[in-house]
Amino acid sequence: MRRHALWGGLFKLLVYGFFLLAPIWFYMTYLNGTMQQMLKAVDQVQATGTKAQVQLGSFQKTWEEFRSKLPAFMQASTSTTQ
Repeated sequence: MRRHALWGGLFKLLVYGFFLLAPIWFYMTYLNGTMQQMLKAVDQVQATGTKAQVQLGSFQKTWEEFRSKLPAFMQASTSTTQ
């Protein structure tokens, strides 16, 4: 009986070790490179999004300046033609 318990305990230890180490091995062997490429692509997308937000903010500022000058320009041109 004790011999069976010993072999059963060793078998359980091996099975648990396999279930704990197999996903780590699988990730390091197959998924690590893909994950690194994906994270690099995500960083590039975020950088592009930040650049687009800066450009949009600059465009909005320029548009507001244009709109603020437009009524003054229109009033000046209509007053000289009357």
